Amino acid sequence: MNNLQALIFDVDGTLSDTERDGHRVAFNLAFKEYDLDWNWDIELYGQLLAVTGGKERMNYFLDHFNTDFQKTDSTQNLIKELHQSKTRHYTELLATGTIPLRTGVKRLLKEALDNNLRIAIATTTTPENVTALLEHALEPGSTEWFDVIAAGDIVPAKKPAPDIYTYALEKMKLPASACLAFEDSENGIRSSMGADLKTLITINDYTKDHDFTGAAIVLSDLGEPDNKFTTIAGDDHGFNFVNIDMLKVIHGH
Repeated sequence: MNNLQALIFDVDGTLSDTERDGHRVAFNLAFKEYDLDWNWDIELYGQLLAVTGGKERMNYFLDHFNTDFQKTDSTQNLIKELHQSKTRHYTELLATGTIPLRTGVKRLLKEALDNNLRIAIATTTTPENVTALLEHALEPGSTEWFDVIAAGDIVPAKKPAPDIYTYALEKMKLPASACLAFEDSENGIRSSMGADLKTLITINDYTKDHDFTGAAIVLSDLGEPDNKFTTIAGDDHGFNFVNIDMLKVIHGH
């Protein structure tokens, strides 16, 4: 096996708990802006998260939950406009600083760079969303920390297809065996494992019951030196928080 050279991160739910209090709220603001009576409450949004991609999620909602809505030839244009509106509302929410990074994320990213590990992103969310999160929740200019930001429609098949991870690996010119992936969902691990990536999972409220078969380890979060993670599945090798030493051990097993 190659030595560990890079870490590849999902965004929503992995870097930050953006789904419930970020994306969901932004979708509802977009619906209101367009005078639609659609409303995605917390429970419904959890069900809609089975589908990756915002435009795809809206189509799924109309096909399975709002079947009284009559689709026409202009519906896909409406969905595209709604998605643009939602992205604008989401970036405005991020700018308020109300959507922080998850426990241990900022520390681990900086530790990776300090140890000459490359970092990248592989996500189905839009590039604008990624930039807004990094610039407001991490720090200004932090997008430059990442070798590759693979996001949105840059590949046609979204997670659980492995394409976004394959794209990131190709751009970095690295084999999967030299990298670790970080995910939070079943669709995410199906995508990363489909690209032959060993994967570390940090669950959240929406994904705690997902099937993570094949994960290298499943944790509550990345932890901090004074705030131990909870190990849900797998061997934490005696570590209390995720650091580069722990990742090297996981990568080598």
